[in-house]
Amino acid sequence: MASNRILALVLLVVGLILLFFAYQGSQSLGDQVTEAVTGRFTDSTIWFLILGAASAVAGLGLLMFGKSASH
Repeated sequence: MASNRILALVLLVVGLILLFFAYQGSQSLGDQVTEAVTGRFTDSTIWFLILGAASAVAGLGLLMFGKSASH
């Protein structure tokens, strides 16, 4: 397996884990109260969403469009 394929899989998995943490954080009581009062989620939840989405998209992009070692 090529090293860029491994990197792509790692980025994808890390991105999905961060998105899962963002979802769990958004469902917590503290985040629900903050969102009800201010209309937005806490900073940590927003960062988990941003970094998770960026990592997942980068990993997926590398898997789909990255050059493989066999070509």
